[in-house]
Amino acid sequence: MKPMEIEKRSFEIIAEELAQKYPGQTLDPSLDLVVRRVIHTTADFEYFETLTFSEGAVEKMKRAIESGCHIVTDTTMALSGINKKTLAKFGGEVHCFIGDEDVAAEAKERGVTRSLVSMEKAARMGKPLIFAIGNAPTALQSICSLYREGKLKPEMVVGVPVGFVNVVEAKEELMETVPDYIIARGRKGGSNVAASIVNAVLYQLVNREG
Repeated sequence: MKPMEIEKRSFEIIAEELAQKYPGQTLDPSLDLVVRRVIHTTADFEYFETLTFSEGAVEKMKRAIESGCHIVTDTTMALSGINKKTLAKFGGEVHCFIGDEDVAAEAKERGVTRSLVSMEKAARMGKPLIFAIGNAPTALQSICSLYREGKLKPEMVVGVPVGFVNVVEAKEELMETVPDYIIARGRKGGSNVAASIVNAVLYQLVNREG
């Protein structure tokens, strides 16, 4: 089978299994496309239950991208996974500061994580930003702190870090603090999930899906 045929068949299987696992349960079409792409990426149907969207999240994210919003990630894996060519059509770029020398030096000096410092660096960019966080709960905590201090007002936060330490709590804090978010509640997530959520929205904008 050709790659596009494999993807098409994969989404057909996902639709069939969702109908079996969650009979009679449906989502708004724009949310549904995001959930299905995450399931396609992970083969984990639990995301149908755990992905949580603030009111109008996908439509707000679309408008932000269309206006040239930049995206900041916490990992090079998420940076690699986001479709930069499609984002560039709208004037946006993807950034990851986790490996920057100044970030590493400041984090060591302060005794904090590079993820925390890289969010602070992003806040100083002075640009409209979407955050795609797939690894570090401290990145979410940094975003919350910056928001409360009036130093950052993100257009959207995709908060899907994976792990066991402070992951659940950081996601819950984000939902209580920042008005616009897409969260994977619980321990699951990852950089691939963060990238797939961003790509699902990008593909809706260029009509590759739906």
